[in-house]
Amino acid sequence: MTSTDLHLTKGSTASAQYAIDIDPKRAGWTHSSLRIVELLPGGSHMFTTGDSEWIVLPLSGGCTVHMEDEEFHILGRDSVFASVSDFVYAPRDTRVQIASGAGGRFALAGAKCERRLPARYGPAPEVPVEQRGSGASAREVRNFASADAFECDKLIAVEVITPGGNWSSYPPHKHDEHRPGEESELEEIYYFEIEGPNGFGYQRVFPSREGGSDVLAEVRSGDAVLVPDGWHGPSIAQPGHAMYYLNVMAGPGATREWRICFHPAHVESAGGYR
Repeated sequence: MTSTDLHLTKGSTASAQYAIDIDPKRAGWTHSSLRIVELLPGGSHMFTTGDSEWIVLPLSGGCTVHMEDEEFHILGRDSVFASVSDFVYAPRDTRVQIASGAGGRFALAGAKCERRLPARYGPAPEVPVEQRGSGASAREVRNFASADAFECDKLIAVEVITPGGNWSSYPPHKHDEHRPGEESELEEIYYFEIEGPNGFGYQRVFPSREGGSDVLAEVRSGDAVLVPDGWHGPSIAQPGHAMYYLNVMAGPGATREWRICFHPAHVESAGGYR
């Protein structure tokens, strides 16, 4: 893919229903999806999950999620920089309605799957929060739907807050091969928001094989970067402007796991994964 194919600027994937609408066909792959729906006060949105499982994650605001004969109330948050959020898991082959009295913005993180798991609510206090790295590579990782924290069939999703001026996703790493016990094959979406007006950051993806993905993108709020293959990192936040990104991953492996390989040229200088 070209850098234009990988760096999706704000509005470039908008559809009639979504501010961002990345499905496997648009991404040129098989498994991972991301949608952002924006609701006015009193607004609602309905969709069918089809052959994918989805997580409804508030970026700002709260909502009520209706599925068949179940109803879940999500308290949400003021912004992605304010706090961890609660969320709801929607199984495949389900009709979902999201309604918000005050309005808000909601991420729908999806992955094609095989099993139909039960609908569930994920409370914010149960989200594992990890302070990873130190110094200029310190950041906060919110493992709300990591492979170890919350059961899904294929979907893996986490949030990362990188303080202004810091690096994250470092050293560069990859997960584009199936190597049992060492590396899992996962397609990945990075969705970005930058704190404060005029903020920006940078995202690097470079080839792990001949002809592989290669992009250095200046990212702003509402942008996304696709990682179908290749080494990715660092993610760099502008000084004075914290960077948020939502990672959505899924792949063909029989086991849902996040196993990564670090770039050998950078591991020693980085002092390990930060």
